Amino acid sequence: MLTTFSSKTGSTTTSSTMLYRPAAPSVYPTASTSQALPQRAPTVTDDYERWYTEAAPNNRMLLSLRSGIQSEITWAFDRLCRLCNNEQFFFRAIPGLTDALFEWPEWYIAQSHGSAAKLTAVFSISPAEERKRRHSMEALTVMRNAAVREPNAQELVGHKKTVPLILSTLHNIRPDTDENTEFLLYAIDIFQYVAPTYVLPRRTAPPTSSPLGPLLEIAGRSSNRSLIISALTSLNLLFSNPANASHLTADSPALAAALRYLPLLKDRLLIDVSVNYLYAHLAHPPMAKAFLLHPDLSSTLKLLASQIISEQIEDTVTISVGDAVHTAPAVKVTTRDHELTKEELDSLVPMPEPQRCYEWMKMMFVALPEGELTQVDFWNLYKDVFVPFQDQHHLLVASDVIKNVNVVFPQAQAMVLPSVSGTQQRFVVRGVDRRKEDTPSQRFKCQWERAQCSSTAFGSAGELYDHVLEHINAVDEQERECLWSSCSHAPLPKANLRAHVLTHLPGAQPSPKHPTQSDTITLPSLGYPYPTPDPTTRPPPPPRETTVKIRKPIIDPPSSSLTALLCIRILFRTAFASVEAAPRVDADHFGFPGVVEEEEEGDIIEVDDGVSEAEREGSRRGRKAFVGVRRLLERVQIREETLMDWITEIIQAVL
Repeated sequence: MLTTFSSKTGSTTTSSTMLYRPAAPSVYPTASTSQALPQRAPTVTDDYERWYTEAAPNNRMLLSLRSGIQSEITWAFDRLCRLCNNEQFFFRAIPGLTDALFEWPEWYIAQSHGSAAKLTAVFSISPAEERKRRHSMEALTVMRNAAVREPNAQELVGHKKTVPLILSTLHNIRPDTDENTEFLLYAIDIFQYVAPTYVLPRRTAPPTSSPLGPLLEIAGRSSNRSLIISALTSLNLLFSNPANASHLTADSPALAAALRYLPLLKDRLLIDVSVNYLYAHLAHPPMAKAFLLHPDLSSTLKLLASQIISEQIEDTVTISVGDAVHTAPAVKVTTRDHELTKEELDSLVPMPEPQRCYEWMKMMFVALPEGELTQVDFWNLYKDVFVPFQDQHHLLVASDVIKNVNVVFPQAQAMVLPSVSGTQQRFVVRGVDRRKEDTPSQRFKCQWERAQCSSTAFGSAGELYDHVLEHINAVDEQERECLWSSCSHAPLPKANLRAHVLTHLPGAQPSPKHPTQSDTITLPSLGYPYPTPDPTTRPPPPPRETTVKIRKPIIDPPSSSLTALLCIRILFRTAFASVEAAPRVDADHFGFPGVVEEEEEGDIIEVDDGVSEAEREGSRRGRKAFVGVRRLLERVQIREETLMDWITEIIQAVL
């Protein structure tokens, strides 16, 4: 008897036809019986009803899978495909579910090499046949997705049908259609959980008893990227088991494929599996020695180094490599206390007091909160200026001058402070300071009379020239030697001397500096006097630029780069292992390998070191290949010091 059941999942309602179960009241409580039944805990498994995942042999999904009714099977697979992604879904919780799932892939393999399979290339298959194929694919999907969790993976690894199913799939399913390719891909993905502990049969065993042949064929000759990645991953896991090392060959098609895909640096996933397989291949010493004779050895080393460089993330780091640098301005700007000019003094003398005192303070002082002058100095400055003119206007007494400071500078005040020694008091005016003015540039200072001219510096080259002409015109002789500083020119007529002195005068404008030239001068040490009379005697200063900018890795390299580094190191140690390094077995030559002996008759006999000519040739080629890749290795930067030492060791060995 069939009945229709609707289950509401989320916001959609799914209706399907199922088998009627006699124990319906326990599953479908009615309004009259719901009060008598014990309250069950609410389901939290993927929002589905509890009986779908009940741990019992009469589980609803399991019964539907074995019912033979297509609608029931479709319903069961629909929920299994969603439940297999749930962390609470386990094969062992539903006894018999794993066996039921294996039946569908086995049917797919059985019909794939029958007469019906040949007709599908010409005629379309029936709807019933298509449903069975879809159910087979769904069964593999459920096993593949659920195996991500460790308990389900262990269930599949220990199941008696897992390995036979994988072997049958690898030997019987050809990836000639999209459906077969997907089926084969899922089977290989499941085999990856079996491969780490799987021991390959002997070479004399029948080919169908080993997965190695089909996997090598797929990895070496397939054009499907997903199949290549899955096959190389399975081979890597197989050969990671030392028991399978004897099945490695130097001319493996998988090795050729891994080398072929190394230049695809943009495809990180494909590069990762290729490098991993290369490492599994080279991890066995006989294969590493054989690879030294491979024609692609040099290009492989360059690609491995390029991969590490492409994946390293660097930042610019500034490192100080010297002591502190002390500088001084190239143009020394000095200041001095302002002195009244003749024009200022002439304007002050006629003024009556106290107006004259006010104006004098404005010209001589500026407001400065931290400034300080003694009252005696303040009075002396006033007295020294106006004593010569006291016949015109009387002078103010010292107390009046000090009081007038508050009129001109309201923030200033006269104060009495204790001295440093504490023995006497200091009378000061706080809040004012002498007005300062910059000293004119010494570029236009007159150097006549052997630099003894007492005139101050001039403001321009023209003023300086006019002043020098006065020195020249003041001489009565028609010929006169040049008295500019240390000039040793022979005596010249006045007309020629006027032209000659122009060679000593600085230009009207300072010579332009290079854009990179600094405005400061580096001093040999802190506090070194500058400017100096003779700059040529100054000790050489330290370099101005005492920092170096380098590129430095900021994070550890990814796993693919580390694997590539391991491959490079294996090949380096294999190529540079000295063939004469190991001592002889016999006691006569222990510690002295490769010794040349001389017999009594005088014949020279070279002791055999037990190394074949092929190994010698491989070592020679390996060393030559590392010399060619040295420039690339110099660009490799790894934050981990130990790993970076590996690169340094290789570079130093090939110098």
